[in-house]
Amino acid sequence: MTALLAAEWIKIRSLRSTIWTLALTVALSVGLAFLIGSSFRAGFDSMDAERQAQFDPLFASFYSLTIGQLALVVLAALVVTGEYSTKTITVSLTAVPRRGSFYAGKVLAGGLIAAAVAVVTVPLTFAAAQAGLGPHGTTFTAGETLEAAVGACLYLTLIYLLATGVAMMLRGSIPTLAVLLPLLFLGSQGLGNVPKVKAVAQFLPDQAGMLVMHIAGPAGDPRFGRPYGPWTGLAILALWAGVALACGYVALRRRDVSPP
Repeated sequence: MTALLAAEWIKIRSLRSTIWTLALTVALSVGLAFLIGSSFRAGFDSMDAERQAQFDPLFASFYSLTIGQLALVVLAALVVTGEYSTKTITVSLTAVPRRGSFYAGKVLAGGLIAAAVAVVTVPLTFAAAQAGLGPHGTTFTAGETLEAAVGACLYLTLIYLLATGVAMMLRGSIPTLAVLLPLLFLGSQGLGNVPKVKAVAQFLPDQAGMLVMHIAGPAGDPRFGRPYGPWTGLAILALWAGVALACGYVALRRRDVSPP
């Protein structure tokens, strides 16, 4: 497995898109966090007393991750499908004929990179948001901040793994992005809170995972609430990612390796 991880790391590092997508993940998350925090700071005084009392600085702190995650999805699609587009998948599977080992190496290598990026991105995003929020912000040790930060790191990693499984099923970057980008972008922009859509949408992967970051409302919120807790929501996301990875493995085992 060490050799497989080293080989996958070389593949990932050799992609010119890797550094750009990773940098974009950080830049979007951090830059938007500051802008969102500044916007809330400017509008705080115009809120009525009830809305000020309900204000949650963690929403402004981590909302930008719903945009930054899209760059991670692009990276997963390119990492998985790159060998199909360049027709080097045959060479890779000749070198590693056991497809389970090949797939495990690819999933683990990408997942570790996503986790490392998340560990860097989340604290920087939080710090940028607090700079924007100013006196209306919070600290890293206050309340549920640490729980939300840990959940945010897990959220980004699981989103990457979800994209990895979908990309392995579809074998093409364009089909993968055509499925995932609208799902994650439109979902994060509020479709999960539309009453007639919410009953189903609240169990979609991103909608469930958002709760731990305080981007979705608690169970008692009549409009934005979810009927489950934050870690249950993260478990739902993990289940989606696990199913996607399992389906990707089945697809890899059962079909030929020629590009679609």
